[in-house]
Amino acid sequence: MIKVENVSFKYKNSDKKIVDNLNFEVKDGEIIAIVGQNGSGKSTIGKLISGIIKLKQGNITVDDLIIKDKKVQDKIGIVFQNPENQIIFNNIYDELSFALKGFEKAEIERRIENSLQQVGMLEYKNKDLYSLSLGQKQRIMIAEVLTKKPKYIIFDEPTTMIDSEGKESIYQIIENLKDEGYTIICITNLADEILIADRTLILKNGKIAHEIKKEDLISKSYLLRENGIKEPILLEIINGLRK
Repeated sequence: MIKVENVSFKYKNSDKKIVDNLNFEVKDGEIIAIVGQNGSGKSTIGKLISGIIKLKQGNITVDDLIIKDKKVQDKIGIVFQNPENQIIFNNIYDELSFALKGFEKAEIERRIENSLQQVGMLEYKNKDLYSLSLGQKQRIMIAEVLTKKPKYIIFDEPTTMIDSEGKESIYQIIENLKDEGYTIICITNLADEILIADRTLILKNGKIAHEIKKEDLISKSYLLRENGIKEPILLEIINGLRK
């Protein structure tokens, strides 16, 4: 379980708290979506939990380990919005093996093949990354995270730059990962990603304005609209029929 307790954060040379006394939990095995307008603090939360940004006020614990513990880094992986900004090597095998320095060759091979299998890209093992579509590149970046065997994965707007077909592939991967026991935090501004979440946290001015459980999405979809979040098309249709 991840616990975020009384966390506040502001960037250097800014008086405004981008995250303001935030409290929530992420339970093992669930998918939570964190949504909010630009500047609401949602991406900052992901970076604080993953340790990319240093926590200065409040507490974050991962399986009862404080976020500063080096063991936490092995538990959390993060996938960013633009896969091209994360690529180091042209060759896919080289890219994935770079994250596995220190492991024996047989273990490296096993982890690479398993992770590529999980994202449906095993046949591309020895291909060049730059020959792939943007959606395929993102799947490789997910595979790279999976090679490290994290327990928790943060997806920071992972499909914003990808076409509709690529989006569906990523959504399916996320759902499959949940079935395999991973815990997922999906930071997003895309309405359809809300539909795969067990809970949705709506951020406003660095605070959680509302929490919506999956089973309450239809009855509480108005909360998305009220906070400037586009309602999933499916919910629009259902609510339209109900009216």
